[in-house]
Amino acid sequence: MSTIVGWSDLDNRAITYSRALAADAVQKAGNGHPGTAMSLAPVAYLLFQRHLVHDPSDPTWIGRDRFILSCGHSSLTLYTQLFYSGYGLEMDDLKSFRTWGSLTPGHPEYGHTAGVEMTTGPLGQGVGTAVGMAMASRYERGLLDPKAKSGESLFDHNIWVICSDGDLQEGVSAEASSLAGTQELGNLKVIYDDNRISIEGDTHNAFTEDVSMRYRAYGWNVLEVAADSDGSVDISALDSAMRAAKEETSKPTLIRLKTVIAWPAPTLRGTGKSHGSALGAEEIAATKTLLGLNPEEHFAMPQEILNHVREVKKRGADLRKDWNKIFELWSSANPDAATLLQRLQNRGLPAGWDKDLPIFTTGKEIATRAASGDTINALAKVLPELWGGSADLAGSNNTSIDGGGSFLPSSSAIKGANPFGRIIHFGIREHAMGAILNGISLHGLTRSFGGTFAVFSDYMRPAVRLAALMKIPVTFVWTHDSIGVGEDGPTHQPIEHFAALRAIPGLDVIRPADANEVVEAWKQILIRNRPAGILLSRQNLPVIDREQCESASDVAKGAYILSDTEKPVAILIATGSEVTLALEVQTSLKNDGIAVRVVSAPCLEWFSEQDDFYRNTVLPASIPLKVSIEVGIAQGWREIIGDKGIAISIEHFGASADAKKLFSEFGFSVENVSNRIKAALA
Repeated sequence: MSTIVGWSDLDNRAITYSRALAADAVQKAGNGHPGTAMSLAPVAYLLFQRHLVHDPSDPTWIGRDRFILSCGHSSLTLYTQLFYSGYGLEMDDLKSFRTWGSLTPGHPEYGHTAGVEMTTGPLGQGVGTAVGMAMASRYERGLLDPKAKSGESLFDHNIWVICSDGDLQEGVSAEASSLAGTQELGNLKVIYDDNRISIEGDTHNAFTEDVSMRYRAYGWNVLEVAADSDGSVDISALDSAMRAAKEETSKPTLIRLKTVIAWPAPTLRGTGKSHGSALGAEEIAATKTLLGLNPEEHFAMPQEILNHVREVKKRGADLRKDWNKIFELWSSANPDAATLLQRLQNRGLPAGWDKDLPIFTTGKEIATRAASGDTINALAKVLPELWGGSADLAGSNNTSIDGGGSFLPSSSAIKGANPFGRIIHFGIREHAMGAILNGISLHGLTRSFGGTFAVFSDYMRPAVRLAALMKIPVTFVWTHDSIGVGEDGPTHQPIEHFAALRAIPGLDVIRPADANEVVEAWKQILIRNRPAGILLSRQNLPVIDREQCESASDVAKGAYILSDTEKPVAILIATGSEVTLALEVQTSLKNDGIAVRVVSAPCLEWFSEQDDFYRNTVLPASIPLKVSIEVGIAQGWREIIGDKGIAISIEHFGASADAKKLFSEFGFSVENVSNRIKAALA
């Protein structure tokens, strides 16, 4: 019997029934992951009923704790508690587990099921995203309530995570956890389900490190909870550990919890088979018998138990009521901050936010990465919610905010350290940076960005894909976007990356042609409020003469006629640094009596959203010869240029030489492009 104050037999029975629900739901679906949900049933129940600050009547209440089930395959661990807590899931939803249109898909999906804070499934992402949430919580408190002591602000809350062996084997969790220790994120509480089982069986096949020592080395507070004598979770010991974790405010906490997967299944507990497949009718019946349940009943839930667990709604309402009282006092005492909060909650932009953005004049050359840095700093002056940084490349990515201070804990000896600073030093951790940016965005109030070289977007891809899947407004800054990197050679020259990034559904990929297109791109990123990646040049690019060409404001349409002529016989469609090349080709061909149109296409995703009339105006079928010019593979361009079109591309890796030499050698020259067009027209 638990020694937890107020704990009753109804609590024990509620856990018992939740174990059975996990087995029944997977059995009915015919597939899934029952074992972890069975063994974690008491963990999730204790958290949602006793420790998590939440109000099921409002899953978006900003005063709530956040909970992330990083081991998303064990989705029933979360769904059962959402059912118990009254978030809107009912028994029929559990019965429709993993089926078309259900609120209980195989892995939790953000925006689909109330109470799900992020889409989980790719292991390790939940841990990394939780670090971002914990960082966002601190930054937001700095915006809204900076004078309050840590732990005493109404904006202080905890980020709770349940993770698995698999999560901690993935590199992204190691990257993020290391940074969390440096940042001293005392509001981060991770419960590690150490059951020593994965799909292939004993994790010691591949994972024998001392996780506790590793996390202590990261600077975490580590608490260890052994299994009970019968193999089940020691609820009293776990409750004590959770209480101790909440008292620790200067370090993130890892609760290493020993469990037996699929407990108490008589033959499948502690086995890999229980991890990823239904237990079978015979094993489930035997399990229910051991639990004291009727083996003939499926999806059983006595009304007495349901009434008891749903009392958590009253606890949540009371917590919310108390919070609201403090919030009203705070709003009265801090009217400016209250107004700011309202704007941030609405994702609004202040009046005149874009009036002082830079305007770049013709006759100068400026790298688009530098123009982006100027734009970020101009935006930062009017948008206090804008913050971000780089994976140790801020000087190259131009992602610093002047005078913003380094986002570091008060104890840091680093010059310029500020617990509410605007410059995030992610370290050389691209994958974690992506996940952390997702967490900052999911937390809700601020706008963040993170930079690295375009070629290293490969390291970030899983997190970028999740951002697109969740449709959250994260901005990825990718510089050094072509063979224009030059002497760094093929390891640093993105070739296939534009196509690979455009292949991610829902991700806006923007490659501006010059400094003024950069400004317009940033404006659209903020207005559109969607996941976006901006690709920027290392090398200087001419500022396009807008008196001779169209305004950069049409960047908003994704592609636009930059420079036209009477009766063009071909259309040159270019992105980024190649737009200037297209203009030079236009001039060269004009001298030879050949009229061509130049289209700048900074964002193909935005262009595809335009109506047929506009798209046909820019790229009419009446001009059959269409030429794409982009320093990357041609994949994706054939849909735009058609079978008769010409793709000026690079279908191989680069080389180490100066940028001018590489562009010339690989065919990105006025002469080569002009000759290709002449040959096609002939």
